[in-house]
Amino acid sequence: MTDNTGSTTGDADMTLAFELDALQTLADPAAVFNDARQWTEYVGVVSEKPTYVVTNYTRKHRVRQDFFSGPRGVQESLENVKTQFGTARHVLVSNDPDDRAVAIDADWEFLPLDEAAPAAGWEISETEDEDDPFETQTRDDWP
Repeated sequence: MTDNTGSTTGDADMTLAFELDALQTLADPAAVFNDARQWTEYVGVVSEKPTYVVTNYTRKHRVRQDFFSGPRGVQESLENVKTQFGTARHVLVSNDPDDRAVAIDADWEFLPLDEAAPAAGWEISETEDEDDPFETQTRDDWP
């Protein structure tokens, strides 16, 4: 990718996925997504959690994602995203070491958040988000 001066601004031929728990540890998720858009083609969120949890979080934090898990798990989501977004690289950012195997099985690169954040200049939050009462409720009539 080049800017208007012809200088290279990064490897835009990349799809970047954040596992939801990793995204939740960042101080300003919207700023991280805006930054990532400068050097990626697509950026989104994957999670084992239900779709409404991801949607509620991203709306609350004004994160505009190009893709999300939907009703699938992380591995199936990564496989589907790779099929839909044909970039040269596909990278999963997560703070769960178990996601390394998931990423490899889906033919993605794995990047631990504790390496990605300092390299990209992303700030890790000092405090945890308050739990959303709608995310912790269980309902018998909800799919």
